[in-house]
Amino acid sequence: MNDVMGIIFTGHWDARLRDLSVLRAVAALPVIGRYRVIDFTMSSFVNSGIRNVGVIMQRNYRSLMDHLGSGKEWDLHRKNNGLFLLPPFLTRENVGVYPGLIDALRSNASYLSRSKQEYVILSDSTTLYNINFSDMLGTHLSSHADVTVLFSQDPSLMRSEHGTYFALDADGYVTDMEIDPIQPTFHNTSMWVILLKRELLQKLVGDAGSHGYHDMDRDIFQRLINSGDLRVKGFEYRGMAWQIDSIQSYFKMNMDFLNPNMRKCFFTDDLPIYTKIRDEMPTMYGKNGQSVNSLVADGCVINGKVENSVLFRGVHISEEAYVKNCIIMQDGHIYSNAYIENCILDKQVVIKRNAKLIAPQSYPIVISKNSII
Repeated sequence: MNDVMGIIFTGHWDARLRDLSVLRAVAALPVIGRYRVIDFTMSSFVNSGIRNVGVIMQRNYRSLMDHLGSGKEWDLHRKNNGLFLLPPFLTRENVGVYPGLIDALRSNASYLSRSKQEYVILSDSTTLYNINFSDMLGTHLSSHADVTVLFSQDPSLMRSEHGTYFALDADGYVTDMEIDPIQPTFHNTSMWVILLKRELLQKLVGDAGSHGYHDMDRDIFQRLINSGDLRVKGFEYRGMAWQIDSIQSYFKMNMDFLNPNMRKCFFTDDLPIYTKIRDEMPTMYGKNGQSVNSLVADGCVINGKVENSVLFRGVHISEEAYVKNCIIMQDGHIYSNAYIENCILDKQVVIKRNAKLIAPQSYPIVISKNSII
């Protein structure tokens, strides 16, 4: 794995995440009490032995840059290789919004050419997974394929009118692709992770850019697979994964981690998840403070009741306040006698005394950052 580099593309913005992605990239979205979405891809790279990681950014990347910093938390602050933050390179032709991944890679062609590794793992940043890529590299080398793609057969990752799906032959090679089908007919869902030689990636991106192509899946892989000019091998990911592409999927993912058995299976000793550390005092419970089946980060003050909820750092729950089935991000404050259920509160949200917010579990309420209710 010393001869493999990693690239993470964080440019996608999904309107279905509404207020959660207006001020931040989806990669910087807080999850599970203390992490960001990008932490899982970054940690998978580091746990696999990859020491050259580039993060291509597009819009609303200030919070993401603040979170990643020098890469110290992932042991990527080093003289050779390390973490490379790649914000938009503004030119007369490029105004900072890439039409597609091909354009993003073309704008960062110098980073690719300067890197010394032979292979590249290119990953999206909207999927939570935890994997060691060494097995994927071994499959790629033994199959002599041009490209190896990561896929899952988990039906929960399938979406109507969204996603990429593969048809595989008996030897595990991709024979056809569906992109954003009305109803997927193939059951192998792309996790938007590909492995190939760095020089091949440069050639594919250069050829595609010269023909005015923008979309990696549609304009490169689907076209070349159908013509038989590219041998693409599938590698199945058998672990747990979540696609963060809607308010409902974000809410469900956080609620899933309230299950201790799921946390035990996903967070393992051999594949730890790293994140930026914020030093805080331990959570303080008042005389009547109570939390039931909840994830509570450090720095919280709980004087009311919290049930089946995820609390990020620095959240205050006042006396006689009741929080049920909620996600409350950093430094939120719920005042006394307030009742909230099935809600997602962004950072620094204040719920005033006696307020009530109740939503159906299938369609949680989202309160934007710095709001006062």
